[in-house]
Amino acid sequence: MSLASLKPQVETILSNTNNTVDERLLAVCEILEKHVDYYNWVGFYFKNGDKNELKLGPYVGAPTDHTIIPFGKGICGQVAVSNENFVVPDVAAQDNYIACSITVKAEIVVPLFVNGENVGQIDIDSNTPDPFTDEDERFLEFVCAEVAKILV
Repeated sequence: MSLASLKPQVETILSNTNNTVDERLLAVCEILEKHVDYYNWVGFYFKNGDKNELKLGPYVGAPTDHTIIPFGKGICGQVAVSNENFVVPDVAAQDNYIACSITVKAEIVVPLFVNGENVGQIDIDSNTPDPFTDEDERFLEFVCAEVAKILV
């Protein structure tokens, strides 16, 4: 299934106000993990109040010990500081990588902005080496933009 074909489903899930924000975010994680073969862990991290750290939000995949990530630490923590997408084709080559699972080979993190402020991110791990393309980045930017609309 192409990433573009998932866009209407993401919009439908996020626009369903009968569900809580967390329920909608979890449903987005579930649909991405189910329909994109190389998305093996899909989750959201959000800024933890006024602290310079991220707190794990809804996710799908193996449980993680990394429920709190200080800004600057690991890929997610770096994105919290840089405000830029971070694509890691090979996690083994990253000095500042926090290993979640030995099966993870690649990671992509895209920041989520509300009114110009970086409030969180979507984080995707893959057990496939170097699977992420520009299409993944654009698609995940779309997902984050749609999510931002329900966080306002």
